[in-house]
Amino acid sequence: MLISWLLVCFAAFWAVASQSCENYGTVNGSICSCPPGFGGPACELVACGGTLFSGSNRPLAQISSNTTKSNLTSCSCEAGWGGTGCNVCTSSTACQNAFNAVKGNQPISPTSGIGPSPSALQNNSLTCNVQPTVYASGEMSCQVLNPTLQALFPLMSDLTILRTLNPSLSPLPNTTSFGPSGSIFAQLIYSGVEQFYCTADNCTQSTSNAGTDWNCQDLRCTCKAGTSFCGGQPGALDLTQTINTLSGALEINCANSSTTSGTSCSFNQQVLRSLFGQQGLSLSGCTFGECVAQSVIDATSSSAAASATSGKQLSGGVIAGLAVVGAIISGLLVVLIFGKISQRRAAKGGPTTVRRGGIGVRWEEVGYVIPIRGGMLWARNTNSKDAEHGEKQDGKVILDALASEGVVAPGEMLAILGPSGAGKTTLVEILAGKRKGGKMSGKVEFFDLEGNVVRKPRIGFVDQADTLPATLTPRETLLFAARLRLPESVPLASKVERVSHVLTQLGLENVADVRIGSGERRGISGGEMRRVSLGCELVAGCDVVVLDEPTSGNLGLDSVSAAKVASVLYDIAHDPQSPTAVIASVHQPNSKLYMTFSHCLLLSRGHTLYSGPGGFSPAHQFASQGIERCPEGYNVADWLLEVTSGPESIGIASAFSADNNTAGLRRRGVERTNLEVEAEESSGEKLALGSNSGGVIPGVGQGRGGRYATTFLTQFEVLAGREWKTLKRDKTLFVTHVTIACVLGVFVGGLYFNTGTTIAGFQSRVGCLFFLGALIAFSSLSALYNLVEVRPLFLRERAASYYSPTAWLLSRIVFDVIPLRIIPTIVVSTITYWMAGLAHDAAHFFKFLLILVLYSIAMTLFNFLLACLFRNGGVAILLSALTALYQQTYAGFFVHLGSIPSVLRWLQWLAPLKYTLEALSVNEVGSGLMIEDTLQGVPVSISASLIMDLLFGFGANSYYRDVLVLFAFIAGFGLMVIFVVWFKVRERR
Repeated sequence: MLISWLLVCFAAFWAVASQSCENYGTVNGSICSCPPGFGGPACELVACGGTLFSGSNRPLAQISSNTTKSNLTSCSCEAGWGGTGCNVCTSSTACQNAFNAVKGNQPISPTSGIGPSPSALQNNSLTCNVQPTVYASGEMSCQVLNPTLQALFPLMSDLTILRTLNPSLSPLPNTTSFGPSGSIFAQLIYSGVEQFYCTADNCTQSTSNAGTDWNCQDLRCTCKAGTSFCGGQPGALDLTQTINTLSGALEINCANSSTTSGTSCSFNQQVLRSLFGQQGLSLSGCTFGECVAQSVIDATSSSAAASATSGKQLSGGVIAGLAVVGAIISGLLVVLIFGKISQRRAAKGGPTTVRRGGIGVRWEEVGYVIPIRGGMLWARNTNSKDAEHGEKQDGKVILDALASEGVVAPGEMLAILGPSGAGKTTLVEILAGKRKGGKMSGKVEFFDLEGNVVRKPRIGFVDQADTLPATLTPRETLLFAARLRLPESVPLASKVERVSHVLTQLGLENVADVRIGSGERRGISGGEMRRVSLGCELVAGCDVVVLDEPTSGNLGLDSVSAAKVASVLYDIAHDPQSPTAVIASVHQPNSKLYMTFSHCLLLSRGHTLYSGPGGFSPAHQFASQGIERCPEGYNVADWLLEVTSGPESIGIASAFSADNNTAGLRRRGVERTNLEVEAEESSGEKLALGSNSGGVIPGVGQGRGGRYATTFLTQFEVLAGREWKTLKRDKTLFVTHVTIACVLGVFVGGLYFNTGTTIAGFQSRVGCLFFLGALIAFSSLSALYNLVEVRPLFLRERAASYYSPTAWLLSRIVFDVIPLRIIPTIVVSTITYWMAGLAHDAAHFFKFLLILVLYSIAMTLFNFLLACLFRNGGVAILLSALTALYQQTYAGFFVHLGSIPSVLRWLQWLAPLKYTLEALSVNEVGSGLMIEDTLQGVPVSISASLIMDLLFGFGANSYYRDVLVLFAFIAGFGLMVIFVVWFKVRERR
């Protein structure tokens, strides 16, 4: 015993000599000034009995013979004092008596210039404050009852904490208080022996109806070597490294409500949260005692009340989230205001009426060649009719430029005839200014009734296939075209009147309000569809009408329907107020249909055999060249097709010269002057073969100088209106998504119903979250299919300059993401969340929904990107499915992210599902989830964040980072989709 005592004294002397004090005491000459309740040369001994007012004169606990440490086991407290070390007052009498024992009956006064004024100190008697709130310097003593800690160290553990708010208001500064303002000193006592001690400063106290919180910085802890916690107990866990590395912010939270056993508190720090849960180290049975003058309490009660009503400040993540939402709303408001201003300017600054017609077209030496690249013939989007013309050195010739000339004046109708593969479609597409994938040459120009060249006419092009919105009616379809293709300045009433006029002109009044339909749901007939397609061009006020096989169509028209279409074209061309040039490729017309056209152009294998007046003139022309005459009563069109399909057609082509065409031009009174020719040649519009690859011939274009007729906001409004009508009338996809979401929500919720808090239960929780993410990844495939389905309609309307690709894309995103992605995601997530028993509070539920909604939007945009990149929907779907599998591999559920080889580990940063699952897991763990389990008979209560890191490698503070990353994915995919739509998803034939 004596030897042990001498060893302790020697150690204490050596500590003072080297200017070192335990329990963060301060060196005062040759001794250490110790915190209340500690003494000895190096503050290594715990007080045993006495009062706080006794200071260094307090008796100290005896040293245990087997541990050489001060032990409180045999200590007892005086009346009115309690807690571990007898530092907590329990009555006001005890405080007053202890003060009088040291100072006699001297009045209590604060330090000069600090604390309440002397006039406020009317009641100088001491009182014992037993509430969690501190006024000067208060002691607290708590029991540490953590199952995991008790499994390792089964004896009693206590934590004593001295909280100093304002030491100058303490009855005896540096005796009943210690340290600067806003500091804490804490010690953990296990089985009567101090194990480690901590300190923190820069503390602030906040009070509310819920309790009192102390928030401190610069936490430091020191483990006392040789104690049970710090390697002194054989076979026990050594916590030295863990305790000595505790640092950073510290929170001490105490509830206002208390029971007979005391108040509940928590000692909360980042490492402790990872070990013991969101509340850190839980403390129970806490008692508080602070000897303080009643006048101090009275003087500071008003400020304490103000603090109680202040509540907690918003966290940084909440502030960042509100800032992002505010920025998005502000941006939308700015765009909306700018759009409204642009709308008003456009409505006031343009024409109120639009005239059409009065424009003719002529072309010279128009040729088209598909180049041969790498030994292979690349004919992207080449019509199947343009085949087998023979090859030249630089590619496959579709149109021969040597004898390709023609002219159509306003009021004339030109029929382009020829067998399949003659080049009819290619010629009308070039005249209409369509983008082609091959090389074009020659010159196309437009002129008015006086023969003046018109640079940018409005060309109406009607394709072979009728690409129309199936859920709209003809009236709605034409009004859609009128609202977007007529100038903003034209009143809506005028546009509606124009639509009614065109419907009457086309003979569609009886079916004007019948849905157009599709192959699956029939609506109007094929001939009526043809006329609706034509009406979309007429309602825009086109100057020239170009049609590709208007009497055939994608459904095949009978002779009566074809005659109705031809009659409409005749009326358009011969309108006395606005005569219009009509050019149409016609496939095997009957006699009546053929005679409707005033002029005819015959093609065979890309060569022009005839260009001139129609009717019987071609037959007479061929007869003059030695061809057998057309039999009397025989269909001239059929006879011409037979002639152009025969082997003698090449000879006829060589006999045909440009003089015939020039004569025709003179006869129609549109011969060009030398001045016009010189002006055109100086402008460089005549191109050599192959000098214009993959574009259009100058002078041919659609729209008005590349500008749209309406503003962006108008485009979005009209597109949104059409999308809304489509969604209302075809509810199949929406109802299917919501129904499946309900069914899967119940299924998944039942599968993970009321998941437990064991280790296996936690794995099931993460499995539930993973299942939801995988479900969203695969369900977003429908977005890809939807875009592939509407792509042909977009290509047609974009080529006709209906709207900006950005406006179309925005409307698609809004009316696809909200009804088909966000709503089903919320439905399935809500059902699953509450059935599975995830975190039961609103904050974590809405954070959970936010992550899944962001992931759903990201995957929708990704599938939009694939649909835009690949014309083949099967390829896009395959890549989307493979990408979903890749994401699941790197999500962290099937394989621990830290165990992946470094050469492949970087791929995890490209997987949105990884961030989604991590954020969902962190959100669930952040609710204070504790793992309650038994391992080899030992009960374990540990924070789920530690298990999350061990099993999946997720960071405990990654939620807001993951939110920002998901926003970055959304922005990145969105920008890529816009780029691809602008520069790749365009009509190219």
